Amino acid sequence: MSTAVSNARAAYGRREAPARTPRAHEYDLLARCTQKLSMAWMRRKEDFPMLATALTENLQLWSALAADVAEKGNGLPPPLRAQLFYLYEFTAGHTRSVLDSRASVEVLIDINTAVMRGLRGDGGAS
Repeated sequence: MSTAVSNARAAYGRREAPARTPRAHEYDLLARCTQKLSMAWMRRKEDFPMLATALTENLQLWSALAADVAEKGNGLPPPLRAQLFYLYEFTAGHTRSVLDSRASVEVLIDINTAVMRGLRGDGGAS
């Protein structure tokens, strides 16, 4: 084997981390959105645009989750799919209430946290 090939393998042939599962990816996205919501809520009086951005990102995530559970090929049980879609609808309405200063983000954080527990497999833990 030539030195060039050997150097190329050393530089580019590193083993990648194992592929992440969709559940792990969803968990991380929810965790990031939840953290942003929490931080933005604490700073809402001095940085409302930060809150609006965090709410928008959270709603975009829930919109993607709703589109996924609405697909015919989705492998989740129908009752769980329906519950997740309902959570999207609730999140959309509650987001509007937060933006109109009629509600807080607490329930959105609670929803995200509960779904994260479910993704981790400890949905019954408090």
